[in-house]
Amino acid sequence: MTRVKVCGHTREADVRASVAAGADAVGVISGVPVETPREVAPERAADLLDAVPPLVSGVLVTMPETVEEARELVAETQPDAVQVHGTLDPEEVEALTAEISQPILVALDHDAELDAYADAADGLVVDSLDEAGGGGTGQTHDWDRTAEIVERLDVPILLAGGLTPENVAEAVETVRPFGVDTASGVERDGGVKDHDAVEQFVDRAGEPRVVA
Repeated sequence: MTRVKVCGHTREADVRASVAAGADAVGVISGVPVETPREVAPERAADLLDAVPPLVSGVLVTMPETVEEARELVAETQPDAVQVHGTLDPEEVEALTAEISQPILVALDHDAELDAYADAADGLVVDSLDEAGGGGTGQTHDWDRTAEIVERLDVPILLAGGLTPENVAEAVETVRPFGVDTASGVERDGGVKDHDAVEQFVDRAGEPRVVA
């Protein structure tokens, strides 16, 4: 069963809609240096993550400059898991792992060197990142190449980058990832989720795949 993370929540109503649709994880973005309508202040992130019910994971998505900065934000927001966008090197990810109890995902561009991060993190998010390392670009990448990464690395891989209700079933069939991650692909406006699109995305991500 392919897990689904819906990211970039700014409203409690959208958190509830993603949970009702069957999302396994709800992402909230805070502490990033890039311009995005999905970023919220740490206090707001804490409220949104607190609205995520038991048995669904609330994920803090952030781009810290240092391990200490990440640790402080995690302490303030209390997520179930943390996703950092490649701003920490593998040794820093290992150091952060030793300082917090939450599992750590690292989001990296599909062209990045992934092996060292696979050893340091609990999972990887393979994305189409912009020049500053931020996600939410709405751009897909080479799914066949990502499928090779999934086969090669012994760590959970989430596929991100340009996923929508229209293409997620094909993406899952091609890549066979542990999970899929979407933000802009299920929005009416930046930071505001289209609840029907979220429901369609979750349903189609879980549709039976054709096995070659």
